[in-house]
Amino acid sequence: MKLLKTIQFKDLPAEELEKFEKRAAARAVVFDDDKNVALLYVAKHNRHKLPGGGVEDGETIDEALIRECLEEIGCQVEKFAEVGEIVEYRDKWSLRNDSFCFLANVVGAKGEPNFTPEELERGYVIKWVSFEESIKLLELDNPEDYEGKFIKIRDSLFLKEAYEIFTQYR
Repeated sequence: MKLLKTIQFKDLPAEELEKFEKRAAARAVVFDDDKNVALLYVAKHNRHKLPGGGVEDGETIDEALIRECLEEIGCQVEKFAEVGEIVEYRDKWSLRNDSFCFLANVVGAKGEPNFTPEELERGYVIKWVSFEESIKLLELDNPEDYEGKFIKIRDSLFLKEAYEIFTQYR
């Protein structure tokens, strides 16, 4: 998969970065039948993000993508293209987060999400918006929390890259 960007806010020597805990995550730009895109609004932090999350032990990236979309947006999905990979070095937590993003369509009817207690506490809400609106919402976000700063850069880039790819499928 094509590496789109490496994000790090603090320059650290390579030998220190090699010690970071590694985490893989699957993310998706998901379209419904009306070609609207799913975004998660995180009320507690007043920001948006794409559906997706960490790959669990024994799980493939594809399995994680399907599970995360079902949990977070209540939808079965089918991927149809790769968007790319973004690597984040989150020095505050000594974490290297490798996110793999795909384009996917909803398969069947939209259901209800199954948010974790942490997601409920953060006030997660699903928004289905036009592709253009999804890009604008992420660009307008002004996260103050550490994680949110990474998410804005990562998901804005994924959406812009996905838009270029998606126009080829029209």
